Amino acid sequence: MDTDIAHDFSPFFVVHKNGTIKRLMGSSPIPAPQTLNGAKTKDVTVSSDPKITVRIFLPESASPGQKLPVVFYIHGGAFTIESALSIAYSSYVASVASKCNAIAISVDYRLAPEAPIPACYDDSWEALKWVVSHVAGSGPDPWINEHGDFTRFYVAGDSAGANIANTIAIWVSTKGLGCDVKISGMILACPFFGHEVELDKIWKYCCCEETGVNDPRLNPAASPDLLAKLACERVLVFTAERDFLRERGVTYYKALEKSEWKGEVESVETEGEEHVFHLIKQDSEKAGDVMEKINSFINHK
Repeated sequence: MDTDIAHDFSPFFVVHKNGTIKRLMGSSPIPAPQTLNGAKTKDVTVSSDPKITVRIFLPESASPGQKLPVVFYIHGGAFTIESALSIAYSSYVASVASKCNAIAISVDYRLAPEAPIPACYDDSWEALKWVVSHVAGSGPDPWINEHGDFTRFYVAGDSAGANIANTIAIWVSTKGLGCDVKISGMILACPFFGHEVELDKIWKYCCCEETGVNDPRLNPAASPDLLAKLACERVLVFTAERDFLRERGVTYYKALEKSEWKGEVESVETEGEEHVFHLIKQDSEKAGDVMEKINSFINHK
């Protein structure tokens, strides 16, 4: 081990003794505007302090005035790596927009540990409020005004992004968005939830609050009363057979199913695959199966 390293969170990042943080993985940013996987893209600044950016994806095939489902997407990366602006996430969310014929908005929240948890939740919440400010067709972005159908509004995320999605969907009930918008459904892929101290060392290091393994943001299954407040009608949970976080997704699904939440939850497992395979191997047959399931979920096919 490098003797200059104070904290080793491989394969995500390391912290050197002088405080320097070095990320060990993550894909490079890709600029907008451009057309990507059948969707036009652009970036919009939601907040300048703190700086919060969203990348918006509109299907090339959308005709003027055509109303489309709205998908609010939250990227993963253990709260510490990746970006809504990265090659991996831009290409994937563009595909969600084009293949599901939806307008998608992906939030580029601040990363830990430089911006300690709960910054990722707070930034995603602010971005969500910005998105729903378009419900009456008079928000700041013309694409969302023209094409957003908020009677078909979905929140989605993978890994840590799925974790954040669950929390903000609960906040819709407990905090309120200040407008009459309902979440039609939530899509969680390979969610990063917690229940074991050793596996949750990143959370412990990155969170600036004194919390334990049963913090409802980290481990929602431990708080069935809060799960019952989930502000959506349907939930779709994807797990992968060889994912090191598989049991966390399964535990969440079972807890939600047993809670007093009144919606419908479905779990889909992909055999032989690992964590976020649908993102890493976007052109694979099994990733295509996941996309088709998402399309069916959004468009009720």
